[in-house]
Amino acid sequence: MARKPNLNKALAVGKTMAADTLKRRRKAKITRTRALAETKVKVTHHVVAGPKGMIAKAGTTHVSAGALIAEGDSWFDYPWHDVLRLLEDRHGYDVESVAHRGDTVESMAYTGQLEEFARTIEKLLRQSSVPDAVLLSAGGNDIAGDQFQMLINHVRAAHAGLNDQVVEGVIDVRVFDAYVTILSAVTEVCRQRTGAVVPIVIHGYDYAVPDGRGVLGGWGPLPGPWLQPGFREKGFDDLATCKDLIETLIDRFNAMLKRVTLVPSLAHVRYLDVRGTLPNGATYKTWWANELHPSERGFEAVADKFAAIIA
Repeated sequence: MARKPNLNKALAVGKTMAADTLKRRRKAKITRTRALAETKVKVTHHVVAGPKGMIAKAGTTHVSAGALIAEGDSWFDYPWHDVLRLLEDRHGYDVESVAHRGDTVESMAYTGQLEEFARTIEKLLRQSSVPDAVLLSAGGNDIAGDQFQMLINHVRAAHAGLNDQVVEGVIDVRVFDAYVTILSAVTEVCRQRTGAVVPIVIHGYDYAVPDGRGVLGGWGPLPGPWLQPGFREKGFDDLATCKDLIETLIDRFNAMLKRVTLVPSLAHVRYLDVRGTLPNGATYKTWWANELHPSERGFEAVADKFAAIIA
């Protein structure tokens, strides 16, 4: 039987991570202040032609749907198009991102993006801008890839298909703990730096199709596939059966995220359910670029749902 998630410990670890990060950022701020004091700082003004050709400083107005900070995985950091690019181009948001494709939620929680996240908030505040929301995309890389086959019992096993105990341990304990930790850390960094609790949006994934397609086919050094090799390792070669197992796994992942938002100290976290946004039927290849990532059309549909929940 899998151990249960340690909610209080995960929250405490997140606050400790935030405190350590903010301590380093305070030292960095002192260094920056000294550097600016010793440097002839350039101040750039926008100028227009004034009366009789005189130069006059011009006030500028910046039009935006709002400022967002994002951290996460490849759904926020994908070549050519992703959720964040479309939130900027189609919905008018200004997005600052520390997302990095391939990152797991464990790496984000314990070793990854928090330092750059804090640095980004400081940069926005120096520009007199406060984030309207934080976006977090994470968890797919904790499940898919080389470790995916560990979630599945062999097709000839007495209990063929998903191994409930392993799935529980990975999703309901390991990934849950990491989510609570990173959300606790991000919340504390925002509170310390902005003086407010900034809304956070997290999201599940849609029902992927394990058809063996990677990025641009997944040949050579290109990433993927992430799902089909695990199924084949365990003797599964029927696509319909594999799709059913993926749907069950995605439902388990989304249910875990819903539980995260029920944590009392994370009441400001909003969960976005994108299931059903990207069809996995006969037309799925127009919505999915490969096993894990939407096509441009698919990313547009997902970005529209992000825009709606942010608004």
